Amino acid sequence: MTRAKLDKKPQDVAAMFDGIASRYDLVNDVISLGQDRVWRRGVVNAVDAHSGELVLDLAAGTGTSSESFVRKGARVIACDFSLGMLRAGVERRGGASTGGVTFVAGDALRLPFADGTFDAVTISFGLRNVNDVGQALREMLRVTKVGGRLVICEFSHIPVEAVDRIYSTYLMAALPRIAGAVSGRSEAYDYLSESIMAWPTQPELARELQDAGWSRVAWRNLTLGTVALHRGFREK
Repeated sequence: MTRAKLDKKPQDVAAMFDGIASRYDLVNDVISLGQDRVWRRGVVNAVDAHSGELVLDLAAGTGTSSESFVRKGARVIACDFSLGMLRAGVERRGGASTGGVTFVAGDALRLPFADGTFDAVTISFGLRNVNDVGQALREMLRVTKVGGRLVICEFSHIPVEAVDRIYSTYLMAALPRIAGAVSGRSEAYDYLSESIMAWPTQPELARELQDAGWSRVAWRNLTLGTVALHRGFREK
């Protein structure tokens, strides 16, 4: 298994998520104490999709996040590089293209879409898993229409250092045990803990978005900063 400090080879990370696909949504609900629903609502509000728009939901997994945009009237491409996650989503929804959601296999570093295709692009808890964040951000910019927007929802860091240290202790010790008991695959959540610890702070990620070409970059903390929403726009 690829660990957070290693190369994050796509095939290794994909295989890891394939192994937890069947219980992924349940585990998320358990380890977040139900906060994942709050975070999803935050993403939907930040994306602000409208009827007739086309949204790219990257790292969409089983498509749970994609359904929220459909309820706003948008059409959604649910894209992920884990075939196991996509298969679970297709089985749950009863088809690869139903109810406004179309599942597509793809790598965030080489998106299988034409330039300027989407009104909005969003990725939740998946940017940590790519081995070149800058390239992924540039690819998202490429496939976004001029005037379109990007919303990133990702685990982050509590601004109060002492509190963040306590939270980090939970991540490294308790989270893999709890998640492992539910999913049967604790090693995947060892990776999760390590990747969160190694992730840049909110201002650092904002600078990476700007370096990739995104404009009007801003962020908002959720749940004390354990999760942050970053948003940017393509202006040219």
